[in-house]
Amino acid sequence: MTARKSATAIRRNWERLDDSALLRLRFRDLDLRFSGSPVHRDALRVGDELVRRGIGLRPHFWFSTDWFSPDGVPGIAVPFFLAHPRLLRLERRMTGDAEGGNRRWRLRLLRHELGHAVDTAFALRRRRDWQRVFGRPGAPYSRDYTARPRSRNHVLHLEHWYAQSHPTEDFAETFAVWLGPRARWRAEYAGWPALAKLEFVDTLMGEIAGRAPSRRDRSVISPIADNSRTLGEHYRRRAGIAVGNASRYDSRLLRMFTPRQSAHALSAERWLREIKPRLMQSLLRRTGVHPYLAHQVLRAIRQRARALDLTLSGPKGETEAHVARLHERAIAELLRRNEESFRL
Repeated sequence: MTARKSATAIRRNWERLDDSALLRLRFRDLDLRFSGSPVHRDALRVGDELVRRGIGLRPHFWFSTDWFSPDGVPGIAVPFFLAHPRLLRLERRMTGDAEGGNRRWRLRLLRHELGHAVDTAFALRRRRDWQRVFGRPGAPYSRDYTARPRSRNHVLHLEHWYAQSHPTEDFAETFAVWLGPRARWRAEYAGWPALAKLEFVDTLMGEIAGRAPSRRDRSVISPIADNSRTLGEHYRRRAGIAVGNASRYDSRLLRMFTPRQSAHALSAERWLREIKPRLMQSLLRRTGVHPYLAHQVLRAIRQRARALDLTLSGPKGETEAHVARLHERAIAELLRRNEESFRL
């Protein structure tokens, strides 16, 4: 077999490669197709949700390195690792998580990006009433926006109180919640100022129902098919730009867990995932906070345990009690500050 034929065979069977070999491949060599991929069915589902609401947009989808909906293009880029279970496993091993790695999370992200696509397709952010409700769309983005967990001015949808990050994100998050059953969001947000935003979106979508979009650009931006970077280069770059300031609980975590000394030791992160349902139930009962806030704290501490590569060493029952108290304290401190700098 010639070297060229051998390379072609490897590319066609990349799902069988080990991680080190897979990381040497270029994105474009993966030959990913959105149609028929695991995420394709979910994209069709959110498209059907638009149809049932009478919105005349049929967004297009493609694979890129991240989730986004480009300015000026009413379409949605989906991260490459959702194209195949093998890539999803690699993403989790390299980063510890996979954004949209389960169906519920994936649908939330798709509905959020769909909000951006609808905004673009119908030029909604240019409307004066949109700007009165959500704010100035040209406001600068900030990676380290300050969120206020006690605020009821925004819906709770994606992680880290994302609706508070920017006016266009506030709209996309509100749209994503609006796309769900009307009775549910009216009941869930009764008494919240955020309900007025949902009612505004409800009225706005009624106005554009049945209308043709003013923008129909079918371009694809930064597609995987044109990306000559290797997967290894991608992950090294991701690691280089990662931002983390979640170290305030390190000393407490190090008292509960042990830095890894054996490859066979149970990781603290994995164990925290296993006890998550009990922890969540206990936190909601003892603190009375909204489940969204409890989830943010659970996730942040779990991610920090992974970053420190901690393992379980003491008795599980005793450690779980200490962990529960740590989470309660973290919630109390967060509410006392009434803010977080994007990551806990």
